[in-house]
Amino acid sequence: MSEQNKALVRRIVQECFSKGNLAAADEVLAANYVDHNAPPGIPPGIAGFKQLVTMYRAAFPDLQVTVEDMVAEGDKVVVRWTGRGTHKGELMGIAPTNKAVTVTGIGIDRIANGKIVEHWESWDQMGMMQQLGVVPS
Repeated sequence: MSEQNKALVRRIVQECFSKGNLAAADEVLAANYVDHNAPPGIPPGIAGFKQLVTMYRAAFPDLQVTVEDMVAEGDKVVVRWTGRGTHKGELMGIAPTNKAVTVTGIGIDRIANGKIVEHWESWDQMGMMQQLGVVPS
């Protein structure tokens, strides 16, 4: 079961964030999916997840997210990831800077009945803002 759960999480990272394939979200996320760290103004469900992916892919059209490590135990999968992209579109009111950024984070997903039902995330948002030059280093 652990390998199947890890495959679900890997798919959401690769298909949605790296390729922009939002249809994969409908296949991988449960109807009652909850993102416990959804940004302000973005709903915590599937529609919000798609909105979040769309926002980041519009801001970083070359976005690539690499899975660095994965650990699965019971109904949870932990993933350590690195995201890389070039800021070519507006992001939360920040005009494009054309700067390349590299950010890292760790996510935890809970799986039930073959779908992701809950998500928690911690990532280096401040580091991204520093790389974009909108806050001091």
